[in-house]
Amino acid sequence: MNRLRIIPTEVDLTAIRAQGPGGQNVNKVSSAIQLRFDVRTSSLPEDIKQRWLQATDNRLTPEGVLLIKAQRYRTQEANRQDAWARLHELLARFERAPTPRKPTRPTRGSVQRRLESKRLHSHLKARRRPSDD
Repeated sequence: MNRLRIIPTEVDLTAIRAQGPGGQNVNKVSSAIQLRFDVRTSSLPEDIKQRWLQATDNRLTPEGVLLIKAQRYRTQEANRQDAWARLHELLARFERAPTPRKPTRPTRGSVQRRLESKRLHSHLKARRRPSDD
């Protein structure tokens, strides 16, 4: 499969302060990275854009902008690489079209077993009813 490339100028990387514990360092250093990628205006092929925009992903805004917040590591550079890796992972997920589902039919044996089970269950319930004597 041909690997698609994301043009770096289409991605906006911003350094932000990380959340969570970290002592005094967390309040001073902007080590987290927020990656913004506008899927609608990107140079990706239309079919990939459509699959990406139709996905139920809470990182995608209603305007079609993907937001990834990378704050796993202590350094800004490591978080930047993590954000890029996660973006490429998402791209790989939508790169290939999903295989269409082939409708299947139940086997003759499974149909017979189901009907036999229904017949036995019906007979059992009919025996519980009072007789019409």
